[in-house]
Amino acid sequence: MKKLNFALVGCGRIADTKHAPILANEIKEANLVAVCDIKLNRAEELGKKYNVPYYTGYHEMAKKHPEIDVFNVLTESGNHAAHTIDLSRYGKHIVVEKPIALKINDADKMIDSCRKNKCRLFVVKQNRYNYPISKLKEAIKQKRFGKIFLATVRVRWCRHQDYYDMDEWRGTWKMDGGVFSQQASHHLDLLEWLVGETESVFARSTNAFAKIEAEDTGIVSLKFKNGTLGLIEATTATRPTNIEGSISILGSRGTAEVGGFAANEMRVWQFEDKEQGDEDALIRYKTSPPSVYGFGHAQYLKDVVDAIINKKKAFVDGNEGRKALRLIHAIYKSIETRKEVFLNNDPESSRLGRGQK
Repeated sequence: MKKLNFALVGCGRIADTKHAPILANEIKEANLVAVCDIKLNRAEELGKKYNVPYYTGYHEMAKKHPEIDVFNVLTESGNHAAHTIDLSRYGKHIVVEKPIALKINDADKMIDSCRKNKCRLFVVKQNRYNYPISKLKEAIKQKRFGKIFLATVRVRWCRHQDYYDMDEWRGTWKMDGGVFSQQASHHLDLLEWLVGETESVFARSTNAFAKIEAEDTGIVSLKFKNGTLGLIEATTATRPTNIEGSISILGSRGTAEVGGFAANEMRVWQFEDKEQGDEDALIRYKTSPPSVYGFGHAQYLKDVVDAIINKKKAFVDGNEGRKALRLIHAIYKSIETRKEVFLNNDPESSRLGRGQK
């Protein structure tokens, strides 16, 4: 059985809670062979935890481990582009956490560099794998909703100041952005993946509690190319704890809502044309993840392995990651200009990925 050798670039929270344990213990066709982080204590702690070599630089790691097949880039969002482009020169495949980058031009450079170096680029969008989300997508494909006229996302999460103070880059325009580019980015991706391409947005934001450069709270009105209207409400200022990360779909022949704090629980599932299984959907289409990351990372990484080994099309590649970034930039540009922004010409924020203005 062929196995793929993975190395982690960045040993922060997502590496420790998701990528490392999944690659080391849950995927039989994968091996975790090395980790690195510019902070020695982080690299050492994770390396010793999984009994693999650890480094403070990815070039040293790459040279000492030519057996690496895939680099997982888990560094700060503002460094995704530079690290991915640099690593692609080794000809190894790349998995990068969301968002793909902070600037659209950087995302294009990442996609182009991986193509030139004949390696594949995968962008983590694990919430697409949530069981209730999969069922929602299936119902949309089957046209059970009839004409979808309204879609709504709500991200009501709690991040206290100590979360932002954990690392100096959090909440900065140059390296991170705010709730739209980070905490709600998965939900923005789900909205377009389920409903279709966005035509225009109008957005507002504020900073309720967090002492950061970017926003902790915002709302967006959307119009999709197919005529559907959309709403996004996103905040990290919910107190005292997380409430929900939810999405609702309303159509002429049915309504569904996936709620829970990680889009993990079917809350509403009702259609004019009933089918077998609808009556217990609220029980069956439900998971109970331990954190807002959900359970999707394991299935996502399994699909990455399957796509590479069996030369299949990637479920979420660089181009898919670029779509979500494009919507994020349109939202920020609307906030900055206080105008409706159309997505037909790749609108870009003057701040995200560039610094405070």
